[in-house]
Amino acid sequence: MSKNVDMEKLATQVADYGFAYLITLGENGRIHTSAVTPVVDGHTLTVAAPSDRVRANTSARPTISLVWPPAEAEGYSLILDGDARADAGTLTITPTRAILHRPAPRSIPAPDASSCSSDCVEL
Repeated sequence: MSKNVDMEKLATQVADYGFAYLITLGENGRIHTSAVTPVVDGHTLTVAAPSDRVRANTSARPTISLVWPPAEAEGYSLILDGDARADAGTLTITPTRAILHRPAPRSIPAPDASSCSSDCVEL
C-alpha cells in the first residue's frame, strides 16, 4: 500500500494527463522507456499488457518511475516513483512518491543550496 502518496489527488491528476513514460532498469544498467497508460486502481496503478522487456526488468529490478509530460511547455510534469510487480498480463505499481514538477521561473531564487530550485508539489 502506498504510504506517502495521496491516491485521491493522484487519481485526479492522472485523469488530466494522457500517456506516461514508464522507466525501468535493464540488466545492463541502461534504462528502458515505454509509453504506457496507467490507471489508478485503489492504492495502486495498473498497466495493461506490459512488454516482455518491461516484465523481465521489473521482475529483476522492481523499482520504477513514471513520467507524464505536460500538455504545454509551462505545465507540470507528473513524476511517480514506485515498486512494480508483473502478473498475468498486468503490471501493478505501488507508488512510493509522486510530485508535480516544473522549472521555477527565473525570478524566484532558490531558498538555499540544498533545496529544490524548481516548482514542485508533493501529492
